[in-house]
Amino acid sequence: MGFAIASALRLSTRLTSQASSSPSSSSSGLLLLYLSTSSLLAHAASPRTASFQSQRTLSSLPTCPINKATCPAISGVRSFHSSSHNWSSTTQFSYHVAASYSAKGNRFNADKNTFTRDVFDPAESGFLSFKECKASSGKRARPKSGQDAFFFSQVGTTRTTAFGVADGVGGWVESGVDPADFSHGLCEYMACAARMWPQGARSNSLHPKDLLQAGYDEVMVDRGIVGGGSTACLAVAEPDGNVEVANLGDSGFMHLGLNAVRHFTQPQTHAFNTPYQLSKTPERMLVQMAVFGGTSALSDLPKESNVTHHLVRHGDVLIFATDGVWDNLSPQDALSIVSRSMIDLGAWEEKDGVLEVGPDLPKLTQATRDRKADNDSLQAKLAIAIAKEAKETSLNTRRDGPFAKEVQKNFPVQDNEPMFK
Repeated sequence: MGFAIASALRLSTRLTSQASSSPSSSSSGLLLLYLSTSSLLAHAASPRTASFQSQRTLSSLPTCPINKATCPAISGVRSFHSSSHNWSSTTQFSYHVAASYSAKGNRFNADKNTFTRDVFDPAESGFLSFKECKASSGKRARPKSGQDAFFFSQVGTTRTTAFGVADGVGGWVESGVDPADFSHGLCEYMACAARMWPQGARSNSLHPKDLLQAGYDEVMVDRGIVGGGSTACLAVAEPDGNVEVANLGDSGFMHLGLNAVRHFTQPQTHAFNTPYQLSKTPERMLVQMAVFGGTSALSDLPKESNVTHHLVRHGDVLIFATDGVWDNLSPQDALSIVSRSMIDLGAWEEKDGVLEVGPDLPKLTQATRDRKADNDSLQAKLAIAIAKEAKETSLNTRRDGPFAKEVQKNFPVQDNEPMFK
């Protein structure tokens, strides 16, 4: 099953002028879109500084360096560049989100399986413990996203946001364990940790690796979660545009600018189709191993997640997804879907050979009202478009997605060997 969060930076106020049949991976998809509006007024945010490191990008795709105001043209590829902007340290972003998903074995239903974020709530959280916070949701309140899960939460009473995806390891079914309990529980606890911050915090900052550790610790002591495993990719996004990401395993994210790729996550794997993963072994299995011997389940730790730092800009889009999306959609596919949708909907506009963020972006994201955005919002349409394409590709035996190509690469078929036996 696949699951994705697409995060689009909505509008930043300009301070100057206006301007072969191989098997595809069965998938479900979920997409969250974060859209940011800037304001000259600084919003309350958790104080955090970050040193920015260089980021890997795909040389085969148009790229736009994060510290540049223009995107260079690439031979054979239609690319655009943004017009120059004068940025101020007082520019602030608020984030808007939408998600679309479809569990493995289910038909894609955009109307029922789409989520948009709640309106910012300045009130303090009334939860005093993780147990109380998690109990407020429960299994019945979970989105119908199967073994994959997602979360979104404002951090405390600030305008900093935390969000991410978790991909339940389906192999646990063979041990009589529901993989959804681990992944959904992990996301629920991470959302609680973010919403309750700074309660119990050891520092005056919140980092995604710390959030992952908090969620994992709670899952390990939750007797209602007997076992399971999950990959994870999550972020903490500040109102000033700083985004810190922690990725463990083969979930991942893309940072897209104006028709260009700024960053694409490289998966963490022990071997082919063996990603890094958090896990919890049921007590009965631990007893059996103690008596009869045997190997324990693969288990990595939150501290082993890969951390990157990013600075989002006017009109950027972030896509967070589990392998159900990335197994079926290449970075080129995702960039094409986002670019086409943003241009068709008027979120990006081409003027004199230059691609700019459209002036109607706040209206498109429904950011000007004090209630939740609906499925007609830009963020919802983008999430639906990516999830729908991933689902359709997973069912298309005539189309080789990235996972099918990796299978062919790692297990090549000899000329005299039949494809199927």
